[in-house]
Amino acid sequence: QWLIDELMQRAYEMCKAERLHREGKLPKRINHCDTKVNNMIFDENGQVLCVIDLDTTMPGYVLSDFGDFIRTAGNTGAEDDENLDNVNLNMEIFKAYAKGYSESAKSFLLPIETENLPFGAKLLTYMQTVRFLTDYLDGDHYYKIKHPEHNWQRSLTQFKLLQSIEAHENEMSAYIKSLMTA
Repeated sequence: QWLIDELMQRAYEMCKAERLHREGKLPKRINHCDTKVNNMIFDENGQVLCVIDLDTTMPGYVLSDFGDFIRTAGNTGAEDDENLDNVNLNMEIFKAYAKGYSESAKSFLLPIETENLPFGAKLLTYMQTVRFLTDYLDGDHYYKIKHPEHNWQRSLTQFKLLQSIEAHENEMSAYIKSLMTA
């Protein structure tokens, strides 16, 4: 119940993208919608050769693609880490990704999109917390599990990452702003 209460306290804020879209401020663009590192194929020098798993491609918000990459690559722990002390946002990964992302996307992103990129990291981490918790409460029908409490552990890990992202939000926003004004 405590986790449900925490998630409910954030529910209104997490609808921000949809509100901005309904107000005509935040556009939908073609997005991958599953921007994890394991959906990229690299060459022997670490250069990206291509993106895979394109069945999820659809209209969405750039905040989602940006945020899901930060959620997966920027986590200092595993997605289901049993030691929550391992789980935090790696700001060096955030900065490196944000720098590369902005170099490519700066020319077409709207100011509302750039200022909300850090929110995307919060949003996708929040959503994944909800998804793991929902699956756990529903009997583990969607995600494959390794043990009966696996989705519960995933929920706790994602929530810990969400808290870390929230703690770094001002730093993330300032860094994004510096990139876009450079």
